[in-house]
Amino acid sequence: MNQNDLLNITSATYADARQEMEQLLEAREPNYSLPQPLYNDPQMFRVDMEEIFQKEWLFVGMTSEVPSKGDYFTVEIGQNPVLIVRDAQGNVNAFHNTCRHRGSRICTEHRGKVANLVCPYHTWTYDLKGNLLFAGSEMSTSFDMKQNGLKKAFCKTAGGFIFISLAAEEPQGDFDEFLATLEEYMEPYDVENTKLAVESNMYEKANWKLVIENNRECYHCAANHPELLNSLLEWDDTNDPRAPQEFVEHYTAQATEWDAEGIPHAHRSFGPGKRNRIVRMPLKKGTQAMTIDGSAACKQLLGRIKNPKLGSMRILHLPNSWNHMQSDHFVVFRVLPISAQESLVTTKWFVHKDAVEGVDYDVEKLRQVWDATNDQDRVLGEENQRGINSIGYQPGPYSETYEFALINFMEWYSDTIRKNLNQKK
Repeated sequence: MNQNDLLNITSATYADARQEMEQLLEAREPNYSLPQPLYNDPQMFRVDMEEIFQKEWLFVGMTSEVPSKGDYFTVEIGQNPVLIVRDAQGNVNAFHNTCRHRGSRICTEHRGKVANLVCPYHTWTYDLKGNLLFAGSEMSTSFDMKQNGLKKAFCKTAGGFIFISLAAEEPQGDFDEFLATLEEYMEPYDVENTKLAVESNMYEKANWKLVIENNRECYHCAANHPELLNSLLEWDDTNDPRAPQEFVEHYTAQATEWDAEGIPHAHRSFGPGKRNRIVRMPLKKGTQAMTIDGSAACKQLLGRIKNPKLGSMRILHLPNSWNHMQSDHFVVFRVLPISAQESLVTTKWFVHKDAVEGVDYDVEKLRQVWDATNDQDRVLGEENQRGINSIGYQPGPYSETYEFALINFMEWYSDTIRKNLNQKK
């Protein structure tokens, strides 16, 4: 069997997987978890990568991670290395981190600062807008420098958040409406005047959808997250069918304080399955932040915020991010698929840019709750994956009361995959 025969078999197998994916989603019983192959099959994972992670808007980081000209960070979307860099005009750009010469990665460090982007292989050099500046005298006279700049990825920023898309054409929909709302709701925090205090990267041996599913419900919180529940109220909003009257009254009192300070808090959702969602929730009475004892993690409040008991503004962006914005610091989470049964969960903690470590904040206190929570969720996700791999697994029902957000997630996932698959027909 020659190489072409092998490629034909691979292509046929993948085409079958795409067809099977569509059939499984068509036949899936509403309000139930997914069929087993969608959680553990490598070919189905490839469909996820091509139809979700190479086509939809993804959260990658915050603008304050690249505060000045030439500051950059890198991120891997499957097998696609991407470079995020701020140019001389203050714009944040996203490029495929692959040289136009022979494809080598250009920036090999996770973070850095450069005057120009120089490929370490043969020193091809690009400016911060991706234009090719130097390719050596060895190239032929017909070589067109202007046609060999770095390939761009779509990039948008709002409220300090950076989103990219690897799609061939910019994704359509209501994303810009969400970005406008995000800009409004993030204004009090003044993200450009924050800094990254610390970050963690956790590899979880579970499919990326299991990571998101676990995040989308607090059904498991009481039994698994004692540190988090020192400050977090598990109800998702005042419409949560489980929320008691005491919580509604607590929310109403907090909302009065938010209004007095001009802090937006109305619940906003966008897209199918509430893909993009912003909601401000109070923390437990007597607490100020998501720390082990509920006290502030940083002495300096963010932006124009005056109230240390602002609660937590929760921001969801499917397929790969959830976030908690508090008065004195904020925490952002990013999920990236590694394989059919492995994911990378990145957590970043931000404080005021003038805050001094050891004086205004202590890194251990800042991260203690979420380090514990992340590890607890890792164990839950990995055990979930092991159980799903069993021949005894079959899709189970979601609770419409406790797991309504999972139902929303699956609605978005199923609709998006089917929409993108049908665009190729």
